[in-house]
Amino acid sequence: MLECDMDEWASWLLGRRDGGDAGVRASFAPALAGFRDGVLDRARIGAGDTVLDVGTGTGLIGLGALERVGVDGRVIFCDVSADLLESCRRATGDDRRCGFVRAAADDLSPVHDGSADVVTTRSVLIYVEDKPAAFAEFLRVLRPGGRLSIFEPVNGFGTPGLFGLDFGPVAELAARVVAVYPRIEAMVGFDERDLLRWVREAGFTGVTMDYRAQVDVEGPPIADWHALKRTAPNPLAPTYAEAIEAALTAGESAQLDAYLEKAVAEATPTRRTAATVFLAAVRP
Repeated sequence: MLECDMDEWASWLLGRRDGGDAGVRASFAPALAGFRDGVLDRARIGAGDTVLDVGTGTGLIGLGALERVGVDGRVIFCDVSADLLESCRRATGDDRRCGFVRAAADDLSPVHDGSADVVTTRSVLIYVEDKPAAFAEFLRVLRPGGRLSIFEPVNGFGTPGLFGLDFGPVAELAARVVAVYPRIEAMVGFDERDLLRWVREAGFTGVTMDYRAQVDVEGPPIADWHALKRTAPNPLAPTYAEAIEAALTAGESAQLDAYLEKAVAEATPTRRTAATVFLAAVRP
């Protein structure tokens, strides 16, 4: 299937997230593996468990769960995107332990009450408007004693500007590019305290949270600006190239390109401010 024929979620995860560039893809693979393992370890999955992976995407968590449920366990891949569910179906082949459900995190109505031992999500609630409803649904589909394990970035704590770089003489151009990106309240309008409140109000117990903040830490330099330009920071956003085209004239775009190409040549470090949360809880 061509990227242009996919829905916005599949288009991003299968193309626009890394711009089709193997180097960009490799650069964030270790972080994704860490998020996956953190969610799965906190889920305490055992042989024979039924795991519902909500917002499964490319199946990062769900495929990892298959390695833990044993021969008698089951993994249900759940997503709003039919294209991504089909991608997961192809990835799992004819594995009889797999099921596929098209549903949103805040409306899991196709999933029966008390049918899962574990619910997992990764970077899903940032796209959900009604987060309390999602937590209520997670509780509903879990059996008594079932476990919830999630990972979320706290985007409101993120790096301002582009890549945490000092743009100096082209700072005004960079600011105009940043202004193209809309503020999406669902993505930035909550923090770790809200997550704690929502999970407890839903009725979960045994809540544990691992919160990590990095403040103005040095990151790797940009390896390939032209590859990075073809990427988009999230499924609802334009690529950097699209944002530049919308904000700048051709001459201004050339100035910004020249500045960033110089940063690449000089291996100028990026800067990063970010916060993330692993949260686990139990249905009583």
